[in-house]
Amino acid sequence: MTLLAAKGFEETTADEIAQVAGVSRRTLFRYFPTKADIVTAWAQQMTDVLRAHINNSLPGTSPRAMLYSALEAVVPYMARTRSEAYAFVYLIERTPALLPVSLRKYAQWEDSLTDALSHHLTNQPDNILAARVAARSGIAAFRTAIDEWIRLKGRPPLVPIIRKVAALQASILEGG
Repeated sequence: MTLLAAKGFEETTADEIAQVAGVSRRTLFRYFPTKADIVTAWAQQMTDVLRAHINNSLPGTSPRAMLYSALEAVVPYMARTRSEAYAFVYLIERTPALLPVSLRKYAQWEDSLTDALSHHLTNQPDNILAARVAARSGIAAFRTAIDEWIRLKGRPPLVPIIRKVAALQASILEGG
């Protein structure tokens, strides 16, 4: 991911990735048939974090608090540093060839959050639909925060931006 972010997705060759990873090209392709699969694997760990975070929420936690806490929990898993996280996010969100990867990532996040939230929304008549609405709303806010972070060139930390967007979303939807 570091090489892809530094050099550019299209400009980076599979041989360069294999060399940095310390494996042969053949081994690289055994685990990652395409360069996009490397990015997909990076994103999968965050899907797992979202699900685990919701599943480990304390009883009585509001669905909104669970959702935004889970989205914030993803941030430390993006990379070791803020600048590296920004480079990875920028790569995925602004590389046309990676648009399908980005959309698939968000769809997986929505599915994972929907499943996890549905177990907490048992008081809703249609808990799966309620969980899907909550998950999609949360992902929309997260994506908006990512867009704002990119606009600000990754200078401020991402979590306060997520919180600001979540507060704006709540205020707007509640008519405030």
